[in-house]
Amino acid sequence: MKKQILFLVLTLVLSINSYSQITYENGYFIDQNNKKTDCLIENLDWKNIPTSFKYKLPESQDIIIADIKTIKEFAISGESKYIRTSLKIDRSSKFIENMSTDKDPVFKEETLLLKVLIEGKASLYMYDEGSLTRFFYKVNDAEIKQLVYKPYLINGNSSIAKNNYFREQLFIDLKCDNILQRDYENLSYDRRALLKFFIKYNKCSDTNFTEFEKKEKKDLFNLTVRPRLNNSSLSISNSNTDLYNFEFDSKSSLSLGVEAEFILPFNRNKWSLIVEPTYQFYKAEKTNETTSLVGGEITAKVDYKSVELPIGVRHYFFLKNDSKIFINASYLIDFGSNSKIEFSRKDGSIINSLDIKSGSTFALGIGGKLHDKYSIEFRYLINRTILKNYLFLDSSYSTASLILGYSFF
Repeated sequence: MKKQILFLVLTLVLSINSYSQITYENGYFIDQNNKKTDCLIENLDWKNIPTSFKYKLPESQDIIIADIKTIKEFAISGESKYIRTSLKIDRSSKFIENMSTDKDPVFKEETLLLKVLIEGKASLYMYDEGSLTRFFYKVNDAEIKQLVYKPYLINGNSSIAKNNYFREQLFIDLKCDNILQRDYENLSYDRRALLKFFIKYNKCSDTNFTEFEKKEKKDLFNLTVRPRLNNSSLSISNSNTDLYNFEFDSKSSLSLGVEAEFILPFNRNKWSLIVEPTYQFYKAEKTNETTSLVGGEITAKVDYKSVELPIGVRHYFFLKNDSKIFINASYLIDFGSNSKIEFSRKDGSIINSLDIKSGSTFALGIGGKLHDKYSIEFRYLINRTILKNYLFLDSSYSTASLILGYSFF
């Protein structure tokens, strides 16, 4: 049965991956011969600078892959824009083990694809490659230059200093009456701060500009109440004697969880991190016949209560009509509370009492969400031991859950 459930989940995941809607949006690209082609571009909301992109020509369903090395510029209308250009870049490391003792940047000429954040009298660009993030700027028709920021080692490599020359660059090249000196002095070398500064300068200069960086995304955090119907089963066995071998019946129960979801701000909000403390319980009783005890019977009673804490990652597949399907995988930690299994004879006298201490496990889920409010999920918790403190006892506890959800934040 458990293998069938896992097979069903994997089949559904593969089916979703094959048939879920892929978003292609209006855009264009310019090739090396300066030919502009209007097309539909797959919008992946790239976190790093892309190495390629997929597009479709108008009135065609054929998907074509474009290598950015052959593209001078491409854009998704109202969303993002990238340009290829030759410039000088400093690739000095920010990690202390590879950090330089030289304050000055080491520039090398390279041809790179830059993401356009602001385009106007003062334009702002970004290059993002793994752990390397660099910002560039241009005023009017001047050349694109890197905004210089470089951490370096001092005092015999025991301390870190920072070259914040980018502030002086902006003070020299981007002056305006409404921008105070402290605005330059306190400016941080990060995306949000530089965006805000360049917008302020362009507005102060009373010039038209385009902000390709999307506005602050809403709903990057969801808090969801998630009641559920659980179906749980338990089996225990002893490697030395069959006295403690029990296969308990599956039991259904209601429980409640509260899920905190943190949407990752890239790749079209398709990825998120989830944490969901959940109360669960399992009570069962089973009687076995035995020749080892007077009365010929042994009864096991399970009283298991705990708070489960799954921590995981979720991936969405967007559909039409403001709906989406998701899959998630979580690592689950279990915190038991006064839980035990008692074994008794036919007359009710106690033979043994075992404290339940549960091990960790993994959870797989698949579900759907509508209007970012209502959700339903099927989740399977892979078998875990609940008697981990007993060397000669094996236990297997598993749960399948049908979960409903309402996001109120």
